[in-house]
Amino acid sequence: MPGPRSSSEQRPAPDTASDVIRWAAFSCVLVPVVLLWYGSSLAGAAGTALGLTAVTAVCRVLLRRSERGTERCAAQRGGRHTRGQTPVD
Repeated sequence: MPGPRSSSEQRPAPDTASDVIRWAAFSCVLVPVVLLWYGSSLAGAAGTALGLTAVTAVCRVLLRRSERGTERCAAQRGGRHTRGQTPVD
């Protein structure tokens, strides 16, 4: 049974938007090739490629916006202070 993690062990970094977009672009190429390989029409494979590309582009925009929002939130953390050490009523 594994014990608790020590502080020296690093957790793997989460996927960044760049990693996700790279995999999505790979699938935009791979899926139509597989469809053609299994006998789908060229028009069907091209339509699938266009659809996947459109979804990937929208997801990229949303992921980038989310990352920027997270960075802004982290930059503002701890920035709100009261005057001196007076309690807030």
